[in-house]
Amino acid sequence: MLKDRIYYQNVYKKTFKARIVGNGVDLEGRPYVVLSNTAFYPTGGGQPHDTGTIEGVRVIDVEEVDGEIRHFLDEELHSQKEVEAAIDWERRLDHMQQHAGQHILTAAFVRLFGFQTVSFHLGKGLVSIDLDVESVTAEQMAAAEKLANDIILENRPIETKWVTEDELSEFSLRKQVSVTDEIRLVIIPDFDDNGCGGTHPSSTGQVGLLKIISTEMQKRKVRVHFVCGDRVLQQLHRKHEELSAASKLLSAPEDGVRSAIERLLSSHHELEKSLEKTNEELLSFEAKHLLEMKNGNIVKGSFTERTVQELQKLARMIVAEDNSVIVFLAAENEDRLQFVAARGASISPSMKLVSAAVLPHLNGKGGGNDAFVQGGGEQKMAAEELLNVMENTIIN
Repeated sequence: MLKDRIYYQNVYKKTFKARIVGNGVDLEGRPYVVLSNTAFYPTGGGQPHDTGTIEGVRVIDVEEVDGEIRHFLDEELHSQKEVEAAIDWERRLDHMQQHAGQHILTAAFVRLFGFQTVSFHLGKGLVSIDLDVESVTAEQMAAAEKLANDIILENRPIETKWVTEDELSEFSLRKQVSVTDEIRLVIIPDFDDNGCGGTHPSSTGQVGLLKIISTEMQKRKVRVHFVCGDRVLQQLHRKHEELSAASKLLSAPEDGVRSAIERLLSSHHELEKSLEKTNEELLSFEAKHLLEMKNGNIVKGSFTERTVQELQKLARMIVAEDNSVIVFLAAENEDRLQFVAARGASISPSMKLVSAAVLPHLNGKGGGNDAFVQGGGEQKMAAEELLNVMENTIIN
């Protein structure tokens, strides 16, 4: 069955010979060849394509298009004779380990908790499955990971079998297959029967090891990120490098990094509180200074690179100190101009009138109430000019 596809006959075939039976260039300008037979696996079923070489020319992509497998190349290749090809074995083995690991982990979640996998992605760094549940506990994750590694350690055979639609009833399929002809099952005896067209090793032991890395929510589904085989060592190496670097930065032993970070965070929070208190004291001093500079009952102040939150605090401090004043503050921030207008409790002019008067000058937006408004927009004038517009609104 599908005798021209060597990866189904012998998944460990690294080199082979074939004839070029077709060639062309796709819409993106990529040259490709079609071979009389091939060991190159095309992208499909969540598994990426193989890479390698044909007559020394690099194969950069493999896709099945209209029933033919196209091998996309770095450069055009024309040959009337038999060509020699080789797949990138390190990449193939990695994909086999990750894909088989996905079957095992998926089956573990089904067996233990009835959690079905609805999608699978084999990425360059991590592999992921989406579980059709809204939450998974840490205990459930640990149990599924342990069962998966137990199956790997037992080194059970991984078998493949071509069956007809009528023969499907003889197997305990984890989920229904989506094809009706040329049905290929991947079977781990007494553990998992599943329809799949991907490449897998001949036994679970060759998966090596499986480690769940993290989880995240994805539209009422839980995405589980994991790695298998050599990728576990790669993850361990990267995490050890990060831990070692953190240990040096914190001047703490590796097993003391957590405690050192907790102490650092505690110190950081204390510094934040101290800085916030100091900032409040500075704003209070600034509020009193602006009050001393008032003109009648008008207090004005222009600034650069001040947040609207700081302007709001400053204005509230001023009217709290003297309830008979009106406060106009403006700040230039890059290409934005922001303002705050506030009144004391003993006077009556509405600050909404101020906002309504100045916002058209800025193509801006604002909000507030009769006693306090804020807004901002394009910097079409200097802050001092804006303050004059605000003051004139009240005077007139």
